[in-house]
Amino acid sequence: MQNVKILAEGTVAVALTVILKDFMPRFELPQGGSVSIAGMVPLIWFALRRGVRAGTEAGAVYGLVNMALGGYIVDPVQAILDYPLAFGALGLAGLFRKYPLVGVIVAIFGRFLAHFISGVWFFGMYAPEGMSPVIYSAIYNGGYLVVELIVSAVIIFILDNRKLLDIYL
Repeated sequence: MQNVKILAEGTVAVALTVILKDFMPRFELPQGGSVSIAGMVPLIWFALRRGVRAGTEAGAVYGLVNMALGGYIVDPVQAILDYPLAFGALGLAGLFRKYPLVGVIVAIFGRFLAHFISGVWFFGMYAPEGMSPVIYSAIYNGGYLVVELIVSAVIIFILDNRKLLDIYL
């Protein structure tokens, strides 16, 4: 019965993320990436509640759904890096249940790493002339993910202070 409850909760987290990240107003960058209205919070919240494995699985599922809803794909490796791997990394928050803000930082940093590698490898051609693809990818991906980090950290802090991470466990 517990597995069914976790599966149902994960499905709701993925659905909420789709709504917040893909269907609510957001700021989009030209080669992908966006700042959403707390789009990462449902997946991070789920990982903090249910652990790294369940959180990683839910994040990877969201990545596949996001890709199916109009992902930008130039190569199969890039698709894996930018979708299931990047969003699956949000499950790393589950390693830090007792320290949710650390979990938010680690989760979004994991996502950053996947997008950063993809950016250097596949999107370095968009770097301004004379700029290293490494610097370009760090600035490009770090720029929008820092905003996502701040928004997610504030909301997870509020949820944690109100003891909502443990509700209905």
